Amino acid sequence: MFEQFLAPIRHRLDRIGIAISGLCAVHCVATVVLISGLGLSGGLLASPEIHRVGLMLAVIIAAFTIGWNALQHRAFASLGIALVGLSFMASGLFVPHGPMEAVMTVIGVALVSTGHILNLRRCHC
Repeated sequence: MFEQFLAPIRHRLDRIGIAISGLCAVHCVATVVLISGLGLSGGLLASPEIHRVGLMLAVIIAAFTIGWNALQHRAFASLGIALVGLSFMASGLFVPHGPMEAVMTVIGVALVSTGHILNLRRCHC
């Protein structure tokens, strides 16, 4: 019964995780293009805090949705893919802002999104 209550919530959070991952990828690419291509100062757009908050949200949402599914249904493939993605995202915190950070973060969010998609398919919510 408890599972029936949580399934729609996990389903929504997986979709939110995918949307946040997409927004993160757009943010990373836009930041690199605007700063290096147009010579803008960066300011808020390149703030490391945006990256930290995004990573924190990704960890919380992935832990709840993908982690719960892995424990509940022994679906460890989506968890493994998401963990690798979160590692790429976290690694992006330790390199200077620029193309390398964007590449690491975009790879990370793509893998986290893949984990959420596999989770949705496995869950059949």
